[in-house]
Amino acid sequence: MSSKSFVQITTDLNKGLDALRKEAPGSMAGFGALAKSAMQAGAIDALHKELIALAIGVSARCDGCVGFHVKALIRLGVSRQQLVETLEICTYMGGGPSLMYAAEAIRAYDEFTARSPKPAETAAA
Repeated sequence: MSSKSFVQITTDLNKGLDALRKEAPGSMAGFGALAKSAMQAGAIDALHKELIALAIGVSARCDGCVGFHVKALIRLGVSRQQLVETLEICTYMGGGPSLMYAAEAIRAYDEFTARSPKPAETAAA
C-alpha cells in the first residue's frame, strides 16, 4: 500500500492555502473568483467541469489537484464508471505517466468514499 494519503494531502494543502489567503488576500480572492466563475454550471454542467479539471490534474501529475477534484466529484455524485472513463481518456492522451496518476485518482476516490457515509447510512441518520 502506498504511503500517500489524499485526505492528508488535501488537509496539509488547505493549511498552506489558508496562510496564503491571509498573507496574499487579493491574489487569492482573484483566484477564488476565477475558480468560481470557471466551475459554475453553464453549457457544461458542474460534474463535467470537475471531470475536465481532474483530467488536467492527472495530466499535470498534481497530487493536490487529484485530491481536491476527486473530492469535489464525489460531492457532485460522480459514478465510479464516469471517473474510470475520464481516466481512460487521460491515459490515452498522456500515456504511461498519466496512467500512474489515473491509478492515484482511483486510490483517491476509494480513500474519500471509504470515509463518506454510504447512501443507506445517510438515509438512516
